[in-house]
Amino acid sequence: MSQINYRTINVDSLDPEAPINFPLDTLLPGSLPPPTTSSAAAGVATQIRQLLRGGDSEGALQHVLDTAPLGGDDRAKEVHLATVVEVLQGIRQGEMTRVLEGVCSGDAGSERADCLMKYLYKGMASSSSGAGAQPSTRKAMSPQSTGFSQVQSRNFGEGGGGQQMSVLLSWHEKLVELTGYGSIVRVMTDRRTV
Repeated sequence: MSQINYRTINVDSLDPEAPINFPLDTLLPGSLPPPTTSSAAAGVATQIRQLLRGGDSEGALQHVLDTAPLGGDDRAKEVHLATVVEVLQGIRQGEMTRVLEGVCSGDAGSERADCLMKYLYKGMASSSSGAGAQPSTRKAMSPQSTGFSQVQSRNFGEGGGGQQMSVLLSWHEKLVELTGYGSIVRVMTDRRTV
């Protein structure tokens, strides 16, 4: 009788519900758009800028949310995020409620609201991690004499991440007032990322 080393048996392969036995791609919805490249995202950004120059901020926001690269590469997603933030910063605070009501109404209104919430959270995460500053321009911060350290630079000359964070938080507040907390839960549980 041979000796079996039970520590080397992969028990996950014996479980029919283990992820090793079925592809994880089946968990994604079948309605994902085809992958978007960064050049296609740059073309969308050009169209959005034309809409903004024409004064159609509601149409620009609707178009940028409808063309979100859910199946795109990381560079395309970064370009699209920058376009979304540019659109949000281009809309005056007094017009936010009117634009949101126009964008979030209709057949695909709840999907647009969820997509906007995804972009708000992604924008907040990227501005808080210092993604706006180039790694070569970031200074190494050393602990001060008080024992506290500065986590990131402030970027005062570039418009800073504080202004972008303020805009994103204002949009988040208005969007939650309009759609409720369900949008936050749907965004946190959705596997499709922007």
